[in-house]
Amino acid sequence: MQSKNPVFTRQSFGRQQAWGTPTPDQLRNMYDSPSYAPPAQRTMTIDDVVVRGFITLGTLVVSAAFAWALDLGRGALIAGVLVGLVLALVISFKQSTNPLLILGYSVSYGVAIGVASHMFNNFQNGIVFQAVVGTALAFGAMLAVYSLRIVRVTPKFTRFVIAAGLALMGLMLVNLVAGFFIADGIGIRSGGLWSYVFSIAAILIGCFFLLLDFDAAEQGVRAGAPERYSWLMAFGLTVTLVWIYLEILRLLSYFTSSD
Repeated sequence: MQSKNPVFTRQSFGRQQAWGTPTPDQLRNMYDSPSYAPPAQRTMTIDDVVVRGFITLGTLVVSAAFAWALDLGRGALIAGVLVGLVLALVISFKQSTNPLLILGYSVSYGVAIGVASHMFNNFQNGIVFQAVVGTALAFGAMLAVYSLRIVRVTPKFTRFVIAAGLALMGLMLVNLVAGFFIADGIGIRSGGLWSYVFSIAAILIGCFFLLLDFDAAEQGVRAGAPERYSWLMAFGLTVTLVWIYLEILRLLSYFTSSD
């Protein structure tokens, strides 16, 4: 069958004019000669995602522990958030699988989380441990929900979760801007009723994002994605867990301040 691609068509004509019909000896030589095959690239497995996840999350935890122990101030908190945010945007938009960028995010955000956790713990001793346990329970529950197919990740579900996440970020941005003109902004971080509602909604949306992360890893394995993409899957899981942890920490602080 003749190709409709003009490039292929020209190449075919050129070969016919230069070589003509091959002789039996030429056919035999072509058959006996080893064909070139590019080196096989190892595909991603669930074990790869688990190992990279432990490395990425472990780097974040170790960085947080150092920041906690050294009792770094607000300057380190702001610097960690800014650097981590820039790296997260670069990784997300470029879909980068570079381990240095991903581990750099873990270090920078780990420093920020360590400082923030230390501040919250000074406010209420034991609140950080409660937030860690809550995050682990949320992860385990969502993994069970996904494994048992209690909630199926459909395109409609994915669109809903992404839209809800964008809406949450939009509200946080509006609250930040409004805070320059009105005390407590629009009230979603002031400790009142809307603060409880917003934090609970943020935690639930974060749990839904875990389902998207699990599905992305499974789909990548099924599609035979290259092994390096396990770093990107690990990055997504780490970002979502950080989100859930910080929202649980903030929600617990509301209960403490109301005592």
